[in-house]
Amino acid sequence: MPHTASASAPAPVSDRDLSVADFDFVLPPELIAQHPAPERSGSRLLDGSGPQPVDRAFRDFPALLQAGDLLVFNDTKVIKARLYGAKATGGAVEALVERVLPGPDCEVWAHLRASKSPKAGSLVRFGHGGGEAGGDGFDAEVLGRCGPDDGLFRLRLPSDPFALLDRFGHVPLPPYITHADSAEDERRYQTVFAAKPGAVAAPTASLHFDEAVLAELAARGVQRASVTLHVGAGTFQPVRVDKIAEHKMHSEWFEVPADTMAAIERTHTAGGRVIAVGTTTLRALESAALGGALQAGARETDIFITPGFSFRVVDALLTNFHLPKSTLLMLVSAFAGFEPVRALYAHAVAQGYRFFSYGDAMWLTRLSAPRVRD
Repeated sequence: MPHTASASAPAPVSDRDLSVADFDFVLPPELIAQHPAPERSGSRLLDGSGPQPVDRAFRDFPALLQAGDLLVFNDTKVIKARLYGAKATGGAVEALVERVLPGPDCEVWAHLRASKSPKAGSLVRFGHGGGEAGGDGFDAEVLGRCGPDDGLFRLRLPSDPFALLDRFGHVPLPPYITHADSAEDERRYQTVFAAKPGAVAAPTASLHFDEAVLAELAARGVQRASVTLHVGAGTFQPVRVDKIAEHKMHSEWFEVPADTMAAIERTHTAGGRVIAVGTTTLRALESAALGGALQAGARETDIFITPGFSFRVVDALLTNFHLPKSTLLMLVSAFAGFEPVRALYAHAVAQGYRFFSYGDAMWLTRLSAPRVRD
């Protein structure tokens, strides 16, 4: 990114040409937002849709849209997925629940941090000592690892996992936010339309929307639809290979409802734009169209979108600023162009934009190549 290549260098066109170092950039630590803006829509918006960047306020966003456009949101709800506890030996354990499994077995998959990993069949006591709210906690049985090379553990909880997490858990703030979670985080690390619990990270581009902005969008004739993608902790995992084509993505569950698919088809038929609010929404929509036509339904995705990817659904993207060397920075570079995104990030750093989950937003349109049609 800004410091890795000269402006005159030709832009790589596919992931075969790119290494992780191509997506590095220097970010002053003070630009990493530790708290949200006082008001949801009070953040800044970098408009990267034209030949030159334009600095705007997020409240300007509705004016960039037109009647007949379709905004697609991710309606996932962040669960209080971080737990603190101890093994029977007294050793401290920190858990980050990655997924709550369906069914009556009260099983979850979780990342565990401990001086020594607990053994299968052992119990971990969560919810006592660590700032948890009320009660003496609960015992979780360690069932084993999810796979021989998997960093996740299977845990069985004594009752409904969502209820236990809501009572004893903590907001799973990203690793670059350094303060302990607070009542502010419980409210603001959640969208105003969050509906379906299951995410361990917020769909952060949606955090900028408040009721006033949503009302103005509706008044302008902008339509709304939703998908669900439960964001996993893998969204923060670094890419550990040099060539990005060798990277394997984590898997996440998503659903595209039939009415959302129908809304997208109507929008494109009428000449409107389908706008993904956030990279999680974009990943869900493009995953649902990998077979050609967009397919409604629920399934898993490990889609890895890098430069050279052929987009089938999304025309424009609202997104926050992403970590250096991250898969999400690779995704936005695929969508809007490697060199344009490089320049936009350099501009954002120079102009003091606030970065990452609680930071500012960026507005992008797809590269000039048309959407793939089958």
